[in-house]
Amino acid sequence: MDGIADLAGDFDQVALVVDWLDACRNRDLAALLDLYADDAKLECQCGEVEVSEGRAELESYWRPRLTALVPTAFGLEEITPTAEGVVLDYLSHEGKPVRIVFTFSRDAKIQRTACASAGQASCQAVAGVAGQAD
Repeated sequence: MDGIADLAGDFDQVALVVDWLDACRNRDLAALLDLYADDAKLECQCGEVEVSEGRAELESYWRPRLTALVPTAFGLEEITPTAEGVVLDYLSHEGKPVRIVFTFSRDAKIQRTACASAGQASCQAVAGVAGQAD
């Protein structure tokens, strides 16, 4: 057995997403960045579309978001494993509902995330965007 079919058996993807939430809640930027693959890509559609790739760009994206948190920030709404990864509904650093889709590398790192405000029409497309191969 090999390939993507074995990926889910190699590590607990949901636990990795919970670690991501914990790092965000704890404002632990280093721990958060360590969860991402070196060439990870983040696409945020929660306002203007932002795309960040690689550790330096991810740090620039996350640093201001972890600095100013509301009390309800990074609250878990729902977490759902999928064939491609994990879908997480949570409260943003501003306390607003967000859906984010995670895909993972073979070495148990976050390879790609795509997020949108939970109420946006584009939110439904987020899963398709994150699931596409580069």
